[in-house]
Amino acid sequence: MRYLGVEREPWDRGRSWRHLAFLWGHWPLGGCGMWVVEHRETGAFVGVAGFSEPDGWPGCELSWKLARLWWGHGYASEAARAALGFAFDVLQRDRVISLIHPENHASIRIAERIGERLLRRIDHYGREMLCYGIDRASRAV
Repeated sequence: MRYLGVEREPWDRGRSWRHLAFLWGHWPLGGCGMWVVEHRETGAFVGVAGFSEPDGWPGCELSWKLARLWWGHGYASEAARAALGFAFDVLQRDRVISLIHPENHASIRIAERIGERLLRRIDHYGREMLCYGIDRASRAV
């Protein structure tokens, strides 16, 4: 969570509620959002992957967050690839981006593994972020 600008302390109920509303609201307002990633055999919660694009965002952002227990097993790449398919085939998006903290080397590797390339560095709400992206034409199917 250190790369997401989130405090290390647990959120209080109010902040948790607001974030849940942010995540849930993307589906009725924008037609996409985050999915829960489950372990196929056990049904265990692995993490989340999907999209956010609130007003003022630099594009349709694909992101992934996995519980530490599940790092290094390829689940983030698998979920991100599936989400890209949804973005291009169902949502008919021309481009998808991922905003990644410059020190988050694991997420940079995942972005590159799914075909995203560094587009630019941006100031995103006062934080430097790398803007990775892929467009429909360069997507390897």
